[in-house]
Amino acid sequence: MNSMTLPDIAAQVARQTLPLEWVGMRGIALPVLLEGQRLSAKADAGVSLDDGEARGIHMSRLYLALEALEQKNLSPALLHQVLKDFLQSHEGLSNRAYLNIHTDLLLKRSALISPLAGWKSYPASIFASLINEVFHVELKIEVPYSSTCPCSAALARQLIQQKFIADFANNDLQHADVLAWLGSTQGILATPHSQRSTAQLHLHLDDFIDEFPLSVIINDAEAALGTAVQTAVKRADEQAFALANGQNLMFCEDAARRLNLALRRTPGISAFQLRVIHAESLHAHDAVAESHWQREQA
Repeated sequence: MNSMTLPDIAAQVARQTLPLEWVGMRGIALPVLLEGQRLSAKADAGVSLDDGEARGIHMSRLYLALEALEQKNLSPALLHQVLKDFLQSHEGLSNRAYLNIHTDLLLKRSALISPLAGWKSYPASIFASLINEVFHVELKIEVPYSSTCPCSAALARQLIQQKFIADFANNDLQHADVLAWLGSTQGILATPHSQRSTAQLHLHLDDFIDEFPLSVIINDAEAALGTAVQTAVKRADEQAFALANGQNLMFCEDAARRLNLALRRTPGISAFQLRVIHAESLHAHDAVAESHWQREQA
C-alpha cells in the first residue's frame, strides 16, 4: 500500500483571496426522524468561508456530521448541535453554519363521516442557522384545502331563483313538486366553482421551543380553513364535504385572514409570513393573498 500522504487541495491558498458567504452541498439524500416517522429527506448543508485565503472548505466533514440526524428525532436542539459540529470541523475558516431539510410529513386523516382513513402528504422544510453563536430556526409548511368562490355561489343562486320563478310562476306550489324540482338538474341548473387551494406558511419559531410543532400547526390551519382536502371517502363523506364547502365560502382574502388569526394563537410561533393560492377554475391565473405578523416584544 502506498504510504504517501494524500494531497489536500482545499488547504491550498486561493489564487484570488475573497471570503464567501455560503459554501456547501445541496440536495443531500438522507433519512430523518420527525414526529416518530422515518422520512426520506433532502438536506442543504453549508458554512461561510470567512478566511479569504483558504482555497475551500471540507465538504466531507459536513456530510459526515449529518449522520447524527439518522438516529434521533429531529428537534431544534439536535440541529443546533449539528451546526456546532459544522463550525468545529471548520475552525478558523467559518463563523456561520446553515442547514436546510426538505421532506414530506405524512399524517393519517379520518374521513368526515365514514370510518375510512387515508394518508396525506404535507411538504415541509426546516431552515436552521448558527451565526456568531446565535441559533435561529424557521419552518415552511404547505397545507392543501378546498375553496368555493362566494361570488360564484351568489351568481348560481340567482340563476336558480330565476329558474324557480319561470317554472312555478303560474302554478300552485305543491310540496312534492318543489321537492322534485330541487332534486333535478333542471332546477339546480348552476353550481359555484371551487378550486384546490394551497396555504404556504413560513414560520419563525421561539428560541426556547423543544420540538417542531408541525402537526399542531397543520391541525390549526386546517381547522381555521374548514375544508381540508380528503383522502379515502364514501358518498356520505363526499356529501359532507360538499356541505362544508357550501357553508364555508372563501375568497383568498378570507382564507388569509383566518390563517393569520389562527397562527397568532399557535404556541411556539414568534412571527410568520403566509401566502394562500387559489388555483382558479374560472380563470387561467391564480388568486393570491399574503399576510404577515410578528409578536410584539415585551
